[in-house]
Parts: sequence; C-alpha cells; structure tokens
Amino acid sequence: MPYTADKPQPKESREQLRARIPGWGADLDPKDRPSYPREQPGIETGAHWDFPERQPESWPRELSIEHKFLTPVFGTSTPPSGFSGVMRKYAYKYSEGRAAHWLILLAADRVNAWESHLRSFATLRPDNPLTETGVLSEFSSHGVGSRFGRKRADLSHQWLDPVVVGAPWILAGAGTVAALRALRQRRRR
Repeated sequence: MPYTADKPQPKESREQLRARIPGWGADLDPKDRPSYPREQPGIETGAHWDFPERQPESWPRELSIEHKFLTPVFGTSTPPSGFSGVMRKYAYKYSEGRAAHWLILLAADRVNAWESHLRSFATLRPDNPLTETGVLSEFSSHGVGSRFGRKRADLSHQWLDPVVVGAPWILAGAGTVAALRALRQRRRR
C-alpha cells in the first residue's frame, strides 16, 4: 500500500521472479545497494504517523488511474479552469505510462498560457509580447553575440525560437485585423 510504512508482500517469490525476469534481484544484497546505509529497518525517522493526515479537497482533483486514492498531500496553487482544465482532466483518463497522458498535459499548459493572455486583454494592463517574451533582450543584452563561439546547445534550434515565440502573436494580431476589417465592411453595406 503506498503512503504507509508497511511494505507489500510480493505476489511471487524471489526465485520465481529471478527465473521469469532476467537480472531481477541484482540489488538484493545490501552491499550492492547504494542506499543501503539509509534503509536499515529500525532507524528512528522522527515520523509521528503511520499514514499522513489527508489534505482536504476544495474541488475534485485529478486522480491517476494507477492509484486507488488521491495522494495525502497535493498542490492547490492553480486549480484547473477553462478549456485547459478540461484537457487536464481528460489526460488523467490515460495511464501515466502512455505518451497521450503527458502530451495532453503539455498541450493543456500551452492552452492555459493563451487563456491567460486573452484574460489579460480584459484588464487595464494587457500582456506586452515584446517585453514579456524577451525578444528585446536579444539585441540589448548581447543575446545574439552570446550564441556564437561558446558551444551552446541551443544553436541547433535557434532558428525555431522566433517561430515559437513570435508567430502565435503575429497570427493572433493578423486574425484580429482581419476580423476588424470584416466587421467594417459589413457596416458599410
């Protein structure tokens, strides 16, 4: 059972596992285990509980299909909201061992960023893509010069940075201009 001090009993014996899985049990000898000095039974840990107190849920949390119940402690800084929240909840229908789970979570992060950008336009201080993406620092803080002659790992995908950072803003601006032109033409008719 996870989150308790009890170790579960294996369903198969050591001999059965060693016969079925090549290399199984290579670290059974304590001398071969790097964490051996810290994992001796009977060491006083200072923990005053057998199972930690459960953190209260303010809203239904995402639950991995690999676990029976929610972990005793979890993050609450950003509750899922909007379309990105729907995407995050959908990602947990897949196992954490599948790429679909993580790719959906990555896409949800990008959608959440754009939801935040769109919400900022409803405030008195909307996002400024020139200052907040770091584009200007490429020219004012020796950004371009620092990329050459220093064996930097990011040189191979340097050409992609303006596309990833700038293209969405340019496309959004072009779409807004096109929508405004379409509205103006409809009013003239």
